[in-house]
Amino acid sequence: MKNEKIKMVWRGGISALAMAISTALVAEQETTQTPNTRLPEDQIMPAESWYNQGANSVAQRAAQTLNTNRAKNVILFVGDGMGISTLTAARIFEGQANNQPGEENYLSFEKFPYTALVKTYNVDAQVADSAGTASALNTGVKTRIGVINTAPTHPNGVCENSDAAALKTTAYYAEQAGMSTGVVSTARITHATPAAVYSFAASRGWEDDMHMPDEAKGCADIASQITGDLGGNGLEVVLGGGKRHFLPNTNGGRREDGRNIIEEWSAQDGQNHYVENAAELASVNFESTDKLMGLFSSSHMAFEADREATDEPHIANMTEAAIKMLSKNENGFYLMVEGGRVDHAHHGGNAYRALSDAVALSDAVKRAVSMVDLSETLILVTADHSHVFSIAGYPARGNPIL
Repeated sequence: MKNEKIKMVWRGGISALAMAISTALVAEQETTQTPNTRLPEDQIMPAESWYNQGANSVAQRAAQTLNTNRAKNVILFVGDGMGISTLTAARIFEGQANNQPGEENYLSFEKFPYTALVKTYNVDAQVADSAGTASALNTGVKTRIGVINTAPTHPNGVCENSDAAALKTTAYYAEQAGMSTGVVSTARITHATPAAVYSFAASRGWEDDMHMPDEAKGCADIASQITGDLGGNGLEVVLGGGKRHFLPNTNGGRREDGRNIIEEWSAQDGQNHYVENAAELASVNFESTDKLMGLFSSSHMAFEADREATDEPHIANMTEAAIKMLSKNENGFYLMVEGGRVDHAHHGGNAYRALSDAVALSDAVKRAVSMVDLSETLILVTADHSHVFSIAGYPARGNPIL
């Protein structure tokens, strides 16, 4: 039947062909899928319950005391590619994993007292990438697409004069103020979003010197900047993936300059600790450690849905370790935590992995909230951009979100 429909419309062109294939596949699915099971009537709340919920919500907001303190600590959580539709689906996904219909669920940060929408674009691009948006988050300046913390007037991919175009970051100002700084990501630490915490580059692709064109070899690659002082004593915490960009190509890495950035990090002044798996991270003595680096994979860390098959730590555990390290500083700290693989799963059209990683980021936020004094700690949760992801049609409440 499908073949007959396709032959009938072939002369109508590609769009007609696509429509025929789509129609045939839908018809086939309709014969095999179980219809939506609607929520039982005894689980549908009466009108009075909704009135009471509304009144309680208003009363809670009215009773809330405005925090006018100056923040001692700042934690910025970034769900890469985690737009509104992803939040909606992730909330339902988590709720259904806990035997709820799902729609009534809230992710950990969805009950924070303040909510806003952010408009994203690059100065030269209508659809923003993570490099430009992460640069904006960390510097307050909108940049060109594909660059890390360089002024919008500086061209993409041009090494010459890029030093003069480098923008100061939040981490720089934190270091200047004597605060501790850190970055955590499930992506490569040299990838666009985490790189914007500690580096600048005219191209996000310059993760190591191997990826730089010959005319750009006079500029510092992103990985090599991890040991920089940022105007103070440099990052105290680095946890994520991307080990290959810190090692020479003679030792399992990609660096052509022969440098071992991990050894350079460890050789800095103080007690600097380097770990490579979840067990080693769990065994760190934070009191006797001045700086902590953990690189848990050669490239990006595993998707949360696949993590149990690895020896990599959960993003919540990395967040906890970072806070334990950074909170030793009486002057406070700045920490950025990225759920980097929400974006990658969406690129692959994989809703299950994207939503699992979004829920994992929510767990990390919950862990952070439980560890800090909210009267002196500002926690922000955002996305750098959204993704092509939608919930279509009119599925019944409680319909499995996948």
